[in-house]
Amino acid sequence: MKLLTNILSLFLLSALISCQSSSLGMAGTTPPSHQIWDQLVKAHVKPNGMVDYKGFIKDKAKLEQYTKLLSENAPDRKTWSKNQQLAYWINAYNAFTVKLIVDNYPTKSIRDLGPKLKIPLIKDVWHYKFFKIGGVESSLDEIEHSIIRKEFDEPRIHFAINCASVSCPPLLNEAFVPEKLDSQLQKVAVAFINDPTRNKITPDAVQISSIFLWFKGDFTKKGSLIDFLNQYSKVKIKSSAKVSHLDYNWNLNE
Repeated sequence: MKLLTNILSLFLLSALISCQSSSLGMAGTTPPSHQIWDQLVKAHVKPNGMVDYKGFIKDKAKLEQYTKLLSENAPDRKTWSKNQQLAYWINAYNAFTVKLIVDNYPTKSIRDLGPKLKIPLIKDVWHYKFFKIGGVESSLDEIEHSIIRKEFDEPRIHFAINCASVSCPPLLNEAFVPEKLDSQLQKVAVAFINDPTRNKITPDAVQISSIFLWFKGDFTKKGSLIDFLNQYSKVKIKSSAKVSHLDYNWNLNE
């Protein structure tokens, strides 16, 4: 019981930290082009989301050109549209994740990287400040939890951002862009939920990704979890279906 209490306390502490607001951004900027990232993922990401990190290493100068562009052109919340901001943050999360792997390749898992002293949910690779946005040191955790999840009411982002692991939603082999953002989010949601390697769905029972457990609140704001799944699932799930969660494979997605 004591162990369970400690684990729950860690989750609560992590949730409090992650829900803090972020001031990352810049004034007077215009949205940067995501063409370089589009070229990179088209060249080095397979249709199934598997990543050729050795290919990214060969194109490291191009990758760093793009991440520098992101760092120097952060969103202006007052002038950028919501789609311009969200496309930027999704691409930034994915590009900086790839750069982290490239800078530390080879590695078996992203979880092996980051701070030498790791404290689960508090000080791990996602809290590791290894890049700057507008001159301010930042982390993947800040982008995901303090910006994307906090500022945008969009649960489909969980299928768009990639954590460089086998069980993560596949890295899309095209850049997210403001003018196509809704259709792109729809595409990744349908692809992920109907992927039998990540979710096993029948009318009476579903074995689904642990993402739906960790972020259940994001998926149940407008109904049940099954209601959410049925918006995208090709197999219609009964409201009485048994729900369980699959183990997560954190091995590198290559």
